[in-house]
Amino acid sequence: MGTGRYGAGMRILHTSDWHLGRTLHGVDLLEHQAAHLDHLVELTRSEAVDAVVVAGDAYDRAIPPVDAVSLLSDAVTRLAEHAHVVVTPGNHDSAVRLGFGDRLLRPGVHVRARLADVGAPVVLGPRPGAASGDGSPLLVYALPYLDPDTARHVLADAADAPDAPDAEGVGGDPVRPRPLARSHEAVMGAALRRVGADLARRRATDPGVRAVVVGHAFVVGGLASDSERDIRVGGVDAVPAAAFAGRGVDYVALGHLHGPQRVTVPEVGGGEVGGGVATVARYSGSPLAFSFSELHQRKSTALVDVDRLRTDADAAVELVPAPVPRRLAEVTGSLDELLREAGEPHVDDWLRVVVTDPVRPAELYARVRSRFPHALQVTHRPPRVAEREVVTAVGPGRDPLDVARDFVEHVSGHAPSEAEVVVLREAFELALAEERSA
Repeated sequence: MGTGRYGAGMRILHTSDWHLGRTLHGVDLLEHQAAHLDHLVELTRSEAVDAVVVAGDAYDRAIPPVDAVSLLSDAVTRLAEHAHVVVTPGNHDSAVRLGFGDRLLRPGVHVRARLADVGAPVVLGPRPGAASGDGSPLLVYALPYLDPDTARHVLADAADAPDAPDAEGVGGDPVRPRPLARSHEAVMGAALRRVGADLARRRATDPGVRAVVVGHAFVVGGLASDSERDIRVGGVDAVPAAAFAGRGVDYVALGHLHGPQRVTVPEVGGGEVGGGVATVARYSGSPLAFSFSELHQRKSTALVDVDRLRTDADAAVELVPAPVPRRLAEVTGSLDELLREAGEPHVDDWLRVVVTDPVRPAELYARVRSRFPHALQVTHRPPRVAEREVVTAVGPGRDPLDVARDFVEHVSGHAPSEAEVVVLREAFELALAEERSA
């Protein structure tokens, strides 16, 4: 491998949330996802990346389609020709399915899907011939998605026992640790205590060792969109950024939120492992937009020079723009405006179209699609006169036909025509007839 643009330091490529197998309003994205993976392979080769870390949600669901499985297998194989590959499951993946056969994988591919492995790092040495600092290894602590309902039992340790750590129960059996609190904060905190303890032991003999944590969680301070799956347990879905402070970790590679962003981890003097290491944490974001709430996000991959994190954290992380297969956009206006010049720049975009005519145009959807073949959402939103909203109670004394008239006027901006009233009346009469005959 070459030296890349920063020289011979240890370098990781941080990516996440591929969601292979996902669709966008019914559009199959697999072709575009494959193009992004081609981009990652070339980036790994050209930038002399030492390790590619995938922070969860490689698949979009627990039982992915066959094409998605084949695409992931091919991508990991190709990436492993140039660098180590470390993959963890997210809340969309199945840890069991993603981790199946992990011990049979080719050298250089590390799938960390078992809770029992939390706190045990993937140990990566510098590239052959690379003068990386003092030659210390890079430790990658890859955490699978920590579902509180499962992890609170597995990650509880002797310190959580009801009595002393070595207390004995009935018949001399050791007391089982009390389960952790049912929250993301509790299980992530327990996992990071294991990471900190292991890192402290290793730094005692090799102070120069670098450490990266890979995790899939909603960390307080991150900006969410509406396309991430809700992971609340007990009404709480977030992990405080302070959970990562004082662990001695150089970089936290996060997954789950789809917008690339940095999360501020408060500095803690000295830290549990000594040295007062300032931790850089960020989300790589998803490679593609999966909803219109991601309309203004600039998708990217984080290229991290680990050896520069402690001296120049801002320069150590470069956001490499992701290829854009088709722009996501929104257009608003009357149908005539959109069918003419106003819509011209967006003919090839994935579109949300908002039509503002006072009266819903005839054959609206067909006419929009004839102009914009990639329109994904078409909405009629007539202009309304600013007025105080009036809430009307609908009781048994109101004529159902009047209620229907009011609803049509509220939605469309105009009262129903005589022909529409006839259709409404016939529908009500038919419903009443069916009710009487039931």
